[in-house]
Amino acid sequence: MEKAYRNVGFFLLLLIPMAVLGFYKSYIIQSPEVNIAIDGFIHFHAAVSSVWIGLLIAQPLLIRYKQHRMHRLFGKMSYIVFPLLLLTFVALIIRSYNGLASVINPVFDVALLLIFYFLAIKNKHLVGIHMRYMIACALIFIGPTLARILYYWTSVDAFWGTMITWGSINLILLALISWDKQHGRNYQPYLVALAGFFTYLMVLFVVNY
Repeated sequence: MEKAYRNVGFFLLLLIPMAVLGFYKSYIIQSPEVNIAIDGFIHFHAAVSSVWIGLLIAQPLLIRYKQHRMHRLFGKMSYIVFPLLLLTFVALIIRSYNGLASVINPVFDVALLLIFYFLAIKNKHLVGIHMRYMIACALIFIGPTLARILYYWTSVDAFWGTMITWGSINLILLALISWDKQHGRNYQPYLVALAGFFTYLMVLFVVNY
């Protein structure tokens, strides 16, 4: 792993408190008696998503502490967890479909996850490229967590919550591109990710404005 990115796993740990805060009111404290939408499928989707986020966090930490064998084992586990994650997203799209606007977020989440994960695996022997595409995969999960934090815990309305959420991800990518460019590192994966997230943002803007 590049020295500049040796602590990336610690930054990814922020996904845990964000997920807890974002889903606390809409899922964690809910029950089937209060919300009939909270059923076995939702629990399964939450469990698979949690395992996937756990893998995203664990992998760079394992590299940092030179646990390369465990890193490879977890990488092979992702070949099982990732398809399950996609299947739960697809099922979620089908269950929640109420017109095109209702499924834009999960459709884009699935599309970007597929692209970034495929490119990460394709370049698994090119550590720098692989790592950056996996970071892009992690950024996708900022969306559903930060959006819910803004919706449930602040007075920001749905439109501006959406713009702030996905705009922030684009700004993070611009910052990473600038940082890598200044230090002569390969930032091309971030350009690919930026194109995907910017398209996402523009579609959401057009639909919600």
